Amino acid sequence: MQIIQPHYHAIARTTQDYERMAMSGVVAVCEPAFWAGYDRRHAETFIDYFVQISEFEPTRAAQYGIRHFCWVALNPKEAEDPGLTREVLDAMPEFLDKPTCLGVGETGLHKSTKNEIDALQAHVELAMEHNQLVLIHTPHLSDKAHGTKKVLEVLDGLDIDRNRIWIDHVEEQTVKSVLDAGYWAGMTLYPITKCSPRRAIDILEKYGTERLLVNSSADWGPSDPFTLQECIFEYRLRGHSTQEAIEVFHNNPCRFLGQNPKWDIKPIRIETDTTV
Repeated sequence: MQIIQPHYHAIARTTQDYERMAMSGVVAVCEPAFWAGYDRRHAETFIDYFVQISEFEPTRAAQYGIRHFCWVALNPKEAEDPGLTREVLDAMPEFLDKPTCLGVGETGLHKSTKNEIDALQAHVELAMEHNQLVLIHTPHLSDKAHGTKKVLEVLDGLDIDRNRIWIDHVEEQTVKSVLDAGYWAGMTLYPITKCSPRRAIDILEKYGTERLLVNSSADWGPSDPFTLQECIFEYRLRGHSTQEAIEVFHNNPCRFLGQNPKWDIKPIRIETDTTV
């Protein structure tokens, strides 16, 4: 089946990962801007990074028949310098016009400080001004519930289209509040601080599949892009059909990302279907 990897940090992965993903059915990946593992000090460093994910990575993915899209933002971990935040925000509109850029992300919160909150609000306002999609990072487990609540409070005070906002890294204690508020919710399969494939399927079976996305992130930390395929395997083992899997792991990303006309991959429907 065809798979879309909606949140994938390709610059942290090898070219062999692209090859293996292509062989397992991945047809497109989306790369949000991310923390580099250290706090960048200059706006020019971000600009070079945005060039890398908007111009170079699509050529690397294309060698294996995979479409590569990106998002641009300043990561919440680097939002403590308001001057740097402003410089990066001022540079972002140029990249929002790139043919593979889908919107603003991943913005969000890390420790929910005032500067982080101000940066999140500024990112969302910039996205709405330019009619862009938004991808929002929620904190790790120690601050997950509080940080997600704070994200929802910030968004409540803004003039937004909730259907164009994806709040990522939800899990059992936060998914309901995000869905109830009318946003898209993403589950990130990550071995330590986020969600496992089995827990993600539990959530899908409890809350349904509407406005839910699944991704593996696969950054430079302890992670694996193939946890997404593990999740699909678990989903099928529980008796869900191929078409049901396609709805979650291909068509849902198309429904959200397709709100940006640059995303031209359409939902698919197979002619015949079988269950495990």
